[in-house]
Amino acid sequence: MADEREDVQKKTFTKWINAQFAKFGRRYIEDLFNDFRDGRRLLELLECFTGQKLAKEKGSTRVHALNNVNKALQVLQRYNVDLVNIGSSDIVDGNHKLTLGLIWNIILHWQVKDVMKNIMAGLQQTNSEKILLSWVRQSTRNYPQVNVINFTSSWSDGLAFNALLHSHRPDLFDWNTVASQQSPVQRLDHAFNIARKHLGIEKLLDPEDVATACPDKKSILMYVTSLFQVLPQQVTMEAIREVEMLPRHSRVTTEEHIQVHHQQLFSQEITVSVPQRPSPSPKPRFKSYAYTQAVYVTSPDQKRRQFSETVKEKTYSTIQMGSEMDLENYQTALEEVLTWLLSAEDALQAQGDISNDVEVVKEQFHTHEGFMMELTAHQGRVGNVLQVGSQLLTIGKLSDDEENEIQEQMNLLNSRWESLRVASMEKQSNLHKILMDLQNQQLAQLADWLTKTEERTKKIDLEPLGPDLEDLKRQVEEHKAFQEDLEQEQVKVNSLTHMVVVVDENSGDRATAALEEQLQVHFGNRWAAICRWTEDRWVLLQDILRKWQHFAEEQCLFDAWLTEKEDAVREIHTTGFKDQNEMLTSLRKLAILKGDLEMKRQMMAKLKSLSQDLLVTVKNKAVAQKLESRLENFAQRWESLVQKVESNSKQISQTVTTTQTSLTQTTVMETVTMVTTREHILVKHAKEELPPPPPHKKRQLLVDSEIRKRFDSDTTELHSWMTRSEAVLQSPEFAMYRKEGNLSDLRERVNVGESTCIYVC
Repeated sequence: MADEREDVQKKTFTKWINAQFAKFGRRYIEDLFNDFRDGRRLLELLECFTGQKLAKEKGSTRVHALNNVNKALQVLQRYNVDLVNIGSSDIVDGNHKLTLGLIWNIILHWQVKDVMKNIMAGLQQTNSEKILLSWVRQSTRNYPQVNVINFTSSWSDGLAFNALLHSHRPDLFDWNTVASQQSPVQRLDHAFNIARKHLGIEKLLDPEDVATACPDKKSILMYVTSLFQVLPQQVTMEAIREVEMLPRHSRVTTEEHIQVHHQQLFSQEITVSVPQRPSPSPKPRFKSYAYTQAVYVTSPDQKRRQFSETVKEKTYSTIQMGSEMDLENYQTALEEVLTWLLSAEDALQAQGDISNDVEVVKEQFHTHEGFMMELTAHQGRVGNVLQVGSQLLTIGKLSDDEENEIQEQMNLLNSRWESLRVASMEKQSNLHKILMDLQNQQLAQLADWLTKTEERTKKIDLEPLGPDLEDLKRQVEEHKAFQEDLEQEQVKVNSLTHMVVVVDENSGDRATAALEEQLQVHFGNRWAAICRWTEDRWVLLQDILRKWQHFAEEQCLFDAWLTEKEDAVREIHTTGFKDQNEMLTSLRKLAILKGDLEMKRQMMAKLKSLSQDLLVTVKNKAVAQKLESRLENFAQRWESLVQKVESNSKQISQTVTTTQTSLTQTTVMETVTMVTTREHILVKHAKEELPPPPPHKKRQLLVDSEIRKRFDSDTTELHSWMTRSEAVLQSPEFAMYRKEGNLSDLRERVNVGESTCIYVC
C-alpha cells in the first residue's frame, strides 16, 4: 500500500512540476527521483516561484550535486518552507520518501498556503486544510449525494469533484446525467476533463488512482487547491464551525486508523512479552513547533509515517523470526539489539550537560528529539527479541542453563532498554524545562526593554528640537545611540522569531496559534512600532539638520558681509578733506557701497525664506523667537548701513558746495581730464575749444547770487556724477559703451561746468 501511495504521489507531483515548467517554457522532467538528484532541476523549479536567477554548479560530480541541492535548501529556508529531516544527501541519493516530502513542502508553501493566505488572514484562521474543507462543504451543500468529510475517501466516487465544479459553473454540464449514469472512474475523468478544458487546470490526477478505498490525501489536497484558486473563494464562519463540529473519527483517514491500531497492538505485544514489567512506548511525549520562521523537528504527518514504517518492519521481523524460532537466531538478534543499545547509550552520554545559552539549548533540544525518534524507530527490534525469548522459554525445549541464560539476557535487555528510555525522557523533560525558562526570560527581558523604550520614545517626542544647531547635533548623536541599542536588541528578537514551543499532542494547533497571537500582539506589533518610530525620527532629524546648517551658513556669510560694510562706512571721511582727491575717493567708495547694497538686497529675502522653511519642520517656539530675533537684527543693521551711506553722501555734497575758490575752473577741468584719460577717452581742454576771452572791462561786475548758486549746484552734481561714472566705467557692462565712444553726456556736463565757471569768473 505504501508503494502504491508513493507511485501515486510521484505521478501527481511530476505532473504538477511539469505544469509549472510549462508556464516558463522549461524542459519537462521524466523521473522525479532521478531528475532532481543533481539539484539543477530543483533550482530551476525554485526559479519559477522566486523569480530569481539561481546559480548552478557546472560540474557533474557528487560534490557539485550536493552543492546545488544545498543551495536549493537554503533558498527554501529563506522563504520559510518547512524542511524537516531533509538533507542534501537524501535528494542526491534519490531517497524516494524524502524527495516526495521535499516536493510536497514546496507544493504546500507555494500552492496551498500561498493561494489561501488572503482568505486565511481575513477569517483569522491558521489551518488551511480546515478552510479548504469548509469551502468544499459549503459549495456542495445543495448536493444530497455528496458529503465531504475528509480529503481521501470522500472523493473516491467522483461525485465531490463534479459537484464542486457544478456548484460554481452549472452551465458546463448536466448534474443528473453525471451523477446517475456514470461509474466512479468515468465521473472522475469527466470532472478532470471539464476542469482542464474550461478552467485551465492540468489533469494532475489519474481517475484510477482516485477511485480507490483510500486515495492519496496530498494529491487530493493539491488538486482541490488548484480548483480553489480559480473558483470563487467564499467561505463563511458558519461553514468553518460546521467542520469543527464534525466527529473527530470522521476526519481521520483509513491510513491513520490503521496506524493507530498498529500502535495499540504494538504496545500490547511489548507488555505481553515481559509480563513482569509494563513497557510503555518510548515515543516522545511532546512535539515541537517553531515560531514563524523555522521548523526544527518532524511534523505530525511525518511522525505517523515513520511510526507506520516501524510497525511494518516489526511485523515482518516477527513473522520471519517466528518461522525460525531457535536459539541461534535469537542470539544473533539479541547481539544486534545490544550493539545498537550500547551505541544509543553512548550517544545519549555524548550529548553532554545542558547549556545555559538559549541558542545552544535549542540545538541540544533538536538533537535530542532526533535521538528520541531513533528510539521510536528501534523499539520494534527490542520487542521482537523479548518476544522470541519469551516464546523460547514457553516452549520448554531448552536446558535449565539455557533458560536461565535467556532469562538473564532478557532481564538485562529489558533493564538497559528501560534505563535508556527513562534517561532519554528525563533528558527531554529537562531540556524542555530549561529551554522554556530561558525563552521566558528572553520574553520578560524583551517586554521590559519594550516598555522602557516606549517610555523613552515618548519622552523624546516631548522634548523640543533645538533650540540651537549644537543642541540639534547633540540630539542626532543621541538618536544614533538609540539606533545602536535597537540593533543590539535585534539579535534577541531574532532569537525569539525562532522560538521553540513544546506542547501536548492534543492541543498543539490551539496552543501554538494562541502563542503566535500573543507574541504578535504583545511583542511583534510593539517592536514594529518602535522600529518605524526610529526610522521616521532619523529622517526628520536629518532633514532639519540639513536645513539648519544651510541657514546657519548663509547667516554667517551675511553677518560677515554686513560687518565688513559697516567697517568700510566708518572708515570713509566725510569732512576735513586735505584736497579734492581725498574727497573724490570718499565719494567713489560711497558709490561702490551703494552698488553692493543694491546687489545684496535679495539676501534678506532668502534668509527669511530659509528660516520659514526651517520653522515649518522644527515647530519650536523658542527656535522661532531666536530666528526672528536674528532676522530683526539683520534688518536693523541693514537699514542703519543704508542710512549711514546716504548720510555720508549728503555730508560730502554739502562740503563740496561750501568749498569756495579752491574748486577753480582749472581744477575742475583737470579732474575731468583725469577721469576721461583713465578710460582712454581723449577730451581736449575746455579752454582750447573756447574763443579767446574778451578784453577786461574797466569796471568789475558783481556776481549775481543766482548764478553763484547755479555754479555751486552744478559743481556738486558734477563731482557726484564723476564718482558714479568711475564706478560704472569699471564694470563689465560698460564695455560696449566704451567701444562705441558715446561721450556726449560727459562732454555736455564738462561744457556746462566750464561755461559756468568762466561766466562766474
